[in-house]
Amino acid sequence: MAWFGRKDPLQIIGFQTYGTPDHIYARGRALEDETIDLAQKGTIQLLLNSWKRFETDEIRHAPLKMHLSDGRILKVKTDDHGYFVVDETIGGLDPMINEENWLPYEISFDLETTRHTILGSNRFPGAILIPSHDISYGIITDIDDTILHTGVTSYMKWQVIANTLFKRAERRIPLQGAAELYHNFHRGKSGLEANPVFYVSHSPWNLYRYLEFFLSANDFPKGPILLRSMASVLGRSVEGHIPHKEYEIRNILKTYPKMRFILVGDSGEKDADIYLKIAREYPGRIRAIYLRSVKHRSRMQRVRKLTDRETEVPVLVVDRSEEVAEHARGMGFI
Repeated sequence: MAWFGRKDPLQIIGFQTYGTPDHIYARGRALEDETIDLAQKGTIQLLLNSWKRFETDEIRHAPLKMHLSDGRILKVKTDDHGYFVVDETIGGLDPMINEENWLPYEISFDLETTRHTILGSNRFPGAILIPSHDISYGIITDIDDTILHTGVTSYMKWQVIANTLFKRAERRIPLQGAAELYHNFHRGKSGLEANPVFYVSHSPWNLYRYLEFFLSANDFPKGPILLRSMASVLGRSVEGHIPHKEYEIRNILKTYPKMRFILVGDSGEKDADIYLKIAREYPGRIRAIYLRSVKHRSRMQRVRKLTDRETEVPVLVVDRSEEVAEHARGMGFI
């Protein structure tokens, strides 16, 4: 097979995804272990970690087994880039969902013998969010310049490059008040709900662990993290002609046809266009759209022209998390 002859230990990263009580949508990637320590300090080590994140050695066409806690096993193979997707209708998941509405599973290499070391006794964790029926809405949010300053509007995106290469995940600072705001959304008006939060970003899957670590370290609600492949980042479409973020949002809305959503993004790139398009195509499904302002005059002018024409869905362009909270409180969201 394509991966025989590799020397580093093998691992599988199970991405946080989402599903329903009768449908599994699990994703992840099989890779060589590059021993990336997200807490390591020093410029040289940060550059080395960044190199390792993008110079990945994927395990292609590898047979895998997905283990459910009731003993059922689903089989899948990785693709040309080491990714796997389990997208199957399967009943009887309710008893395995934990009190936080996650379905835990394990994924393993389906190998009888191998010359390679496999980490973790060949059992790697994964989790699928299965929202409760007793919720008010879901939240779909961008990450870049929405909860984490990245500098997507900077000249030639130099701030994005600098922040990714030279800052540890634990040193990245979330936008002020963002974590508290998302917990308020998550808990809803009663303070006792568990409204699901879906994180959708244009970042590549290579940054999955980096972003997962950032969200956890800064106490954001746990939720599915939906990124895109490097092929998509480099301009080779993998979702047809639909932009990645739009593709993921459509999938979420189709998965939960009775759920309404709040969309949160920024004014720097195409969030306004995508969110308003979704609101028009799914009437009654979008409760509100919140867009963080950016320091880019022409982009802000373009976004305000778009939002000023919207009459069906509340759209708010804001500078601070407190503005979102005040509006959401007035709308009865929190």
